[in-house]
Amino acid sequence: MTLECTARGGINMSQGVCDTPVPEVARRAAQAAIDEGCNIYTRYDGLPELREAIARKLTGNGVHVDGDGDVVVTSGSSAAFYGACLGTLDPGDEVVLFEPYYGYHLDTLLAVGARVNTVTLTPPSWSFTREALAAAVTPRTRAIVVSSPANPCGKVFTRAELELVASVASELDLLVFTDEIYEHFVYDGRRHVSAGSLPALRDRTITIGGFSKTFSITGWRIGFSAGPKSILARLGLINDLVYICAPAPLQRGVAVALSQLGDDYYRALGTEYLAKRDQVCGALSRGGLEPVVPQGAYYVLADTAKVPGKTSKERVMHVLETRGVASVPGSAFYRGSEGDTLARFCFAKTTADLDEACRRLEARPF
Repeated sequence: MTLECTARGGINMSQGVCDTPVPEVARRAAQAAIDEGCNIYTRYDGLPELREAIARKLTGNGVHVDGDGDVVVTSGSSAAFYGACLGTLDPGDEVVLFEPYYGYHLDTLLAVGARVNTVTLTPPSWSFTREALAAAVTPRTRAIVVSSPANPCGKVFTRAELELVASVASELDLLVFTDEIYEHFVYDGRRHVSAGSLPALRDRTITIGGFSKTFSITGWRIGFSAGPKSILARLGLINDLVYICAPAPLQRGVAVALSQLGDDYYRALGTEYLAKRDQVCGALSRGGLEPVVPQGAYYVLADTAKVPGKTSKERVMHVLETRGVASVPGSAFYRGSEGDTLARFCFAKTTADLDEACRRLEARPF
């Protein structure tokens, strides 16, 4: 859809590129690191100052890890997830995935030879039951994937819901891969809860995160995995084999930003994106594309049933052709037909681009 949008000169609300400004402290620190000679390989698991900063951040979330052994810096959170899959799964192992799912999660699991069983979340709260989760588990199941806040639907798992995951994982001896890259994008008084902070999940959870979204540095590719040393030792070896290391000066930039940016920065980020969410949801509703208002992250799924077309791809192409705004077909996030009348819009845009996109979407309602 990004390619289609570029070819038509549209506004790209399909890809989560996050084109908002990078914090100056991160930019300056990365530039200084280059000038100071921080340009060679780091240790396979990352610069010590970044690992320690990540450990402090996670400890603040209730996930108690050591920066020396429990944390591996990776080339983005996608690399962290890939390493976790390579390091813990054998071909034929099964993994439970909540849908709507993030496409990279599904495709990565398939790439390592895993089989995927899905649990469909029910809008508008994107809820699930313990019975549905347990029913997706078989004797071949090895892990459950949790994404909170979730791409594409903005689901924020509550502590009670994570306790349901914990009860199934503990009873059936499963690992939990938890993708928390959107942890600071949480709305309406909700709180982000790290799965690894629950006592029942502490020794069976691989926490995955990154800084692409929080610092608007999607092109820097700085992420991490964290968890028990017995597992992270394997993930570190895989990270060395596949990626060698993440870019050294950019690691330094993130480490400095983590150390210097305080709670005010993250609160302001949440306030800014809450306003963006409300703006785009209002425009979608007025344009005849009723949204399911997200609880977190910076995407919104909207109903395209009124848009001409037989498939979700045809409908989003119609929106692009007639409104000049690109989105992602809902079918990209489901294995069944639930996404056929949905489209995902990303609102991590500059103010000018978001204003123009909203003007186009609501100008001529479907």
